[in-house]
Amino acid sequence: MSVQRTLQAYKQERHNCAQSIFRGFQEVRAVPEQTIALAKGLGGGWAPEGRCGALHAAMELAADPEAKERLIRAFVERAGSETCREIKKSRKLSCEECVRVAAEELDKTLKHAD
Repeated sequence: MSVQRTLQAYKQERHNCAQSIFRGFQEVRAVPEQTIALAKGLGGGWAPEGRCGALHAAMELAADPEAKERLIRAFVERAGSETCREIKKSRKLSCEECVRVAAEELDKTLKHAD
């Protein structure tokens, strides 16, 4: 359900990658509206360390450091990198596909933590 909500936020509500992750998992992780609004500046490679904004937001919502590491490894395995620039350069995934991958991997990570 959270993955579908994330993609809806990206495609229909026109949120950026980071905002879409926060919106998609808003109910599950009690994400405040302010967090979603502030994430406007995290898309397009502007997340810390040039990280994909979708991955960055997913990491913020992961339960603990171990979960964050699992999330990064799984995302990089599918996207080829954790940085927006490298992902775009390789053309392995589109931005929408990065949002989907980050949401799917976060969903798995959260279920694994339960």
